[in-house]
Amino acid sequence: MNGPETVTPLRLGTRRSALAMAQSGMVAEEVAEITGRRVELVEITTYGDVSRESLAQIGGTGVFVSALRDALLEGRIDLAVHSLKDLPTAAPAGLLLAAVPEREDVRDSLVARDGLTLAELVGKAGGRTVRIGTGSPRRMAQLNAWARAHDADLETVAIRGNVDTRINYVTSGELDAVVLATAGLNRLGRSGEITEHLDTALMLPAPGQGALAIECVDPALAAVLSRLDHAPTRAAVVAERALLATLEAGCSAPVAALATWAGTELRLDGAVGTTDGAELLKMSANGPLVPDETAEEQAAALGRALATRLLDTGAADLMGERAR
Repeated sequence: MNGPETVTPLRLGTRRSALAMAQSGMVAEEVAEITGRRVELVEITTYGDVSRESLAQIGGTGVFVSALRDALLEGRIDLAVHSLKDLPTAAPAGLLLAAVPEREDVRDSLVARDGLTLAELVGKAGGRTVRIGTGSPRRMAQLNAWARAHDADLETVAIRGNVDTRINYVTSGELDAVVLATAGLNRLGRSGEITEHLDTALMLPAPGQGALAIECVDPALAAVLSRLDHAPTRAAVVAERALLATLEAGCSAPVAALATWAGTELRLDGAVGTTDGAELLKMSANGPLVPDETAEEQAAALGRALATRLLDTGAADLMGERAR
């Protein structure tokens, strides 16, 4: 019988960024534990990693995952780890979503100069425009809507780059603050740089934010990897992504969604807005969720129902050109 050192290692595909490597490294340890096999990280560069254009310009949908999925389908890797919010809502034939591990913190966070909160930045601006960086139309829409509601002189500035690059905009004094996903900062061990966790009442997250997706091709491997699945997280992100799919919005569209458990009910909050904050449409829905083999379809139905209500109230006009 082959010893552990002679067993072919599993090849786990990952983007090259520090955050992707940290996420994939955590998953690799768990996969090694449940499979008894060594796991090698295979670094793959995606179009989203090399393009200097904004997400809105390059379309957003799939730009961080297509190369990884190609590697899976071509047999160059055995499994891939994605930030779930980057996944297009339609999966290519042949790929299996083997596991959605337990979700990290879903909130967005402010990293601001002088350790200030959003309200403090505005309150201490002294007549100067507060400049906050983000590459997300969703965040821009909600920040600008907050600014309009509070009569705050605030400008959102489109930025790209890794966490270091974004935070350096603040430390260099070019920007007053940046908004980043709390989950990413936590996974990088940089939560100490957060100056405020933005409440979801102000800033709903992207559909799937804080969750990871583990994809593979081999059904036998998928069955083993399913041990890493967290059913409540999977149901929540299914609801959020069903809303996104029904809206026919890409992952760079100004759409936010968050599903949360409350006993035997799933609550889904959704928002669609214009990036200038002039219009922000927010709605919520509740539905029973029985934790059985129909849970995903129950969650998806809730997402579709809320999206339909948003569309009936004018959401399509707020998103610009819809994905097809």
